[in-house]
Amino acid sequence: MHMTYAAITGWGKCLPPAVLTNADLSTFLDTSDEWIVSRTGMKERRVSHVPAIQLASTAAARALACAGLDASELELIIYGGCSNEELVPNSSSGVQIELGATRAAAMDINTACTSFLYGLSTATAMIKSGVVKNAVVIGVELITRYMDWSNRNVAVLFGDGAAAVVLQASDEESGVLGSVLGCDAEGREALRVRGMGCSYAGLGISYGDTIWDFDGPVIFKRAVKGMSEASAKVLAQCGVTADQVDLAVPHQANLRIIEAVAKYAGIPMEKVMVTVEKYGNMSAATVPVSLVDALEQGRVKPGSLLLMPGFGGGLTFCSLLVRWGSRVTPLGVSGRELPPLTRTALEIVNEYRAEQDPHGRSLPGLMAPTFVEQRIR
Repeated sequence: MHMTYAAITGWGKCLPPAVLTNADLSTFLDTSDEWIVSRTGMKERRVSHVPAIQLASTAAARALACAGLDASELELIIYGGCSNEELVPNSSSGVQIELGATRAAAMDINTACTSFLYGLSTATAMIKSGVVKNAVVIGVELITRYMDWSNRNVAVLFGDGAAAVVLQASDEESGVLGSVLGCDAEGREALRVRGMGCSYAGLGISYGDTIWDFDGPVIFKRAVKGMSEASAKVLAQCGVTADQVDLAVPHQANLRIIEAVAKYAGIPMEKVMVTVEKYGNMSAATVPVSLVDALEQGRVKPGSLLLMPGFGGGLTFCSLLVRWGSRVTPLGVSGRELPPLTRTALEIVNEYRAEQDPHGRSLPGLMAPTFVEQRIR
């Protein structure tokens, strides 16, 4: 029987040039480089000076050039992330305009940090079932815009960025070979951003006035469990053992989580892509950015077997097994660039801080009841 695969034929990233260091954070938070590095493994992260759609479309344009695919031929755009300028219209339609991809269907996927991986699984299924012949899948975040900069537990963790891959129908056995997707919804209250969404409408809350619920120990435990079990399942599903994996490209939430997942999966750290020290946690963008970095560093070879575990708010988790195709070098290069940077990362963040509620997050609407509390009532 003829089998269609969804080969990854293009890849591209877009990292904002402004770098926010741990020393920058210590100018307004009670923290230090030593405190942040020892707990997270993070040294710096990026802060975007452009909207998320611009990051996404720049990464997508670079991925299309890499694949040698014209935007006019593109059939599907998936925008994966939880950073949207607006909820209506969706962000992927904005990417369609930026690319000039007038034939493409456009959809957003928000499963928080796993959005790119859920999107990759979705696009693969749509290509395999013949709905579309090609797709661009983007992982993008602009979290600095709605960060609670007074909360050091979360303010030190997150950064901005985007990366994208192009998938094309192929007879060659490559692309996503197996996906295990799940959601540990019992713990969904452990990671929550209050201040955005229908619960807060009409309460006079400006964008960026957020309270972050972030239960570190619960997240750590459930992240390790979710990613480890999904990885074991996807390897078994595909009849592959851990020692056959050439490179693991996990979600970069925290160095200790990455190390724990690698240990449970039976993959040595020298076979794990780690970018958390350079970019922090870019949520949906971490896996695709790490993948592009791995390709640029020559760590992905033709035929490489890649394991991609992820975990995010909700609490969603997944693991994908990917067989790389025969090409590891771009067919073309996009000339698209971001506009010049005129401010430092710290200057941009200080502007955001000045806009936020000066009374220490005491806006009444931000304490809106949780979904669980609403149901109990």
